[in-house]
Amino acid sequence: MTEEQDKPIESQIAADHHEPMAGERLGQARREQQISVLEVAKELHLDEPKVRALERNEFDVLGAPVFAKGHLRKYAQLVGVSEDDLFADYYSMTRTSSMPPLVIGRKRVSREFSPGPWIAIVVVVIVAAAAYWWFAVRESATPDPAPQSSIERDAPVILAAALPGDEPSITEEPALQEPVQQLLPDGHINLSIRFSGDCWTEISDADGRRLFVELGRSGRTVQLSGKAPMSALFGAVDNVSVQVNGGNFSLPSSASADRRVRLTIPSP
Repeated sequence: MTEEQDKPIESQIAADHHEPMAGERLGQARREQQISVLEVAKELHLDEPKVRALERNEFDVLGAPVFAKGHLRKYAQLVGVSEDDLFADYYSMTRTSSMPPLVIGRKRVSREFSPGPWIAIVVVVIVAAAAYWWFAVRESATPDPAPQSSIERDAPVILAAALPGDEPSITEEPALQEPVQQLLPDGHINLSIRFSGDCWTEISDADGRRLFVELGRSGRTVQLSGKAPMSALFGAVDNVSVQVNGGNFSLPSSASADRRVRLTIPSP
């Protein structure tokens, strides 16, 4: 487009005898800077008729207000027009405002907050937590059916006759005291294990009950009773000696480098 094509617009603005507003400001700045409509159209990605409609404040041609305001802002940056003045004109002409209108009338009653649902949720969470705690504590408090694996070192020796169905007894005596024998039902044996060095030990009776599973320390003696035959695993067989019903039990030597031996201890 040439300057001759812009003259009808200038003549129209002069005939109206008013200050340019919004798009008219942009058109005036464009002409003062000798920028053609075609150049503006390329920058705004619009066709020329829409650029001229924008300069005539025919914003509806550009579609929704958000598009018109976007093109106005970009046009203002292109020609150096104040955006504040531009949008003051725009809101004045379109009778809109960036601020919500002040409504004078009956005050809207705010919706009261109802705590009922939140209280219900809190109660459900508390009940669930209490139930979990109750079952967890109850389970942990249930006695383990397996026999106690160890006792305090150097504790007094108390041995009672084991009856069928009773839990196997585990006792420990001072290293210098001879093992105390107890009366046993048929098929049961007393097992005395002395440790001359540290040795990982696992002992189970014929019913599969684990009588002793831990590290035997040097100088310690452990007394066990249970149903024969017993299964035994010694991690360092050279560090233990075993008696069955008061008699010495011969332990095989280990063929492996780690000195570990697994064996069965029958009734004598």
